[in-house]
Amino acid sequence: MKAAAKNILKVRRAPRIETELIVPGDKSISHRAVLLSAISNGRCTITNFLEGEDCRSTARAMRQLGVEIETPEPGTVIVEGNRGIFRAPEGDIDCGNSGTTMRLMAGLLSPQKFRSKMTGDPSLSNRPMRRVIEPLQEMGARLQAEGEKQCPPLTIVGGPLEGITYRLPVASAQVKSAVLLAGLFAKGTTTVIESVRSRDHTERMFEYFLIKFRREEIWEGTCPVGRKLKEIRISLDGGQIPESRDFRVPGDISSAAFWLVAAAAQPGSRLLVKDVGLNPTRTGIIDVLIRMGARIREVVETSAHGEPAGTVDIKGIQLHATEVRGAEIPNVIDEIPAIAVAAALAEGTTVIRDAKELRVKETDRIAAVATNLRAMGVEVEEFPDGMAITGGKPLKGARMQSFGDHRIAMAFAVAGLFASGETVIEDTDCVLTSYPTFFETLKKIQKGTGIGRRTPVISSLGGGKTRRRKKA
Repeated sequence: MKAAAKNILKVRRAPRIETELIVPGDKSISHRAVLLSAISNGRCTITNFLEGEDCRSTARAMRQLGVEIETPEPGTVIVEGNRGIFRAPEGDIDCGNSGTTMRLMAGLLSPQKFRSKMTGDPSLSNRPMRRVIEPLQEMGARLQAEGEKQCPPLTIVGGPLEGITYRLPVASAQVKSAVLLAGLFAKGTTTVIESVRSRDHTERMFEYFLIKFRREEIWEGTCPVGRKLKEIRISLDGGQIPESRDFRVPGDISSAAFWLVAAAAQPGSRLLVKDVGLNPTRTGIIDVLIRMGARIREVVETSAHGEPAGTVDIKGIQLHATEVRGAEIPNVIDEIPAIAVAAALAEGTTVIRDAKELRVKETDRIAAVATNLRAMGVEVEEFPDGMAITGGKPLKGARMQSFGDHRIAMAFAVAGLFASGETVIEDTDCVLTSYPTFFETLKKIQKGTGIGRRTPVISSLGGGKTRRRKKA
């Protein structure tokens, strides 16, 4: 592996994987940890914070609003909570490439007593904000997207908010979180209703930071077998202030996903990923790989800060095709580029549907994945909401674009580990937004060197709770 001067990544076929690794802190949780600490009633120390550009954007935004944040060492952030009383920023708030920063910050800025404007890089400036604007406007917020099709910059004139009951039209943890964060400052009760379960990091962290809320699951049918989840209602009363508490961020399962695919698709490989987040609303990648035939053992070892974490042990095998669609999509939306690479290495045709949201990520991920897979000799049929990938044929190295999207760059770096010849990926600095040490880990895997202690994998799994095991 070689990262060249023009942000070019060169990858060649790798030897069999037989090692263990630890991935950086979870990006989604790192964002939320800073925001909740900032509106808490005192000092919070966050450890294993992700030092990626996206999370730094959130920390910079908080500093612009008068929140004192120290970084005494890499991965440690000390936040002095100000009970949600911010200072008007000097100039625009630059969210960089981070849609999470902009959407969640919209919920916190809407009740403030000043005007603010959030901007972003060219990629973020093409991402629609309508989904977060509409519910906040219903609460009384004055928001305006200055770009075409309700894209950033986003201007907010803060003021009093009223609690609302809002049904999410599309499953979105970011929109849900923005509304609930605004609800902390609103008069009365705010309720968010979702028909499809989305990531629940915000609710788990609310509980950890001692915010009182009510969560109700409503099911269709009375028989436990075959019941279908109708909706989830999350309600909270305004006027609450989070209790300042220290928080440790678990490893990011979305970052681990690339190595899980690399190990799963390589017969005879063995990989142990340690200290990784195992929140059930985030482990859809494991479910998909199990359906494709991978042998995986998942052991939850701790949930001290509300987020389950532990170890994933995976053994490689010849994968076979599957379908990914429906209610499963919100749980794997970030991992679909990696799943697409697994599909290219599997026997048969894998179908991915109901993933139209991928069209408005950092890039059009459906088009990007299809373009790059075809360059590697893979047959792909593209749909408006997904794709069909026919795998099983050898991949060939090719020159391709990342399209400025970190997950596209990392997914096709993994594909290059299985391809003949050399795979060249252009514009790979985007990887730094979420996984600053990705290149280092990739280099070690390609060279066949150990990452951390090289140990027999089965004997490494001691206590804890095994949540899922694939029959051999």
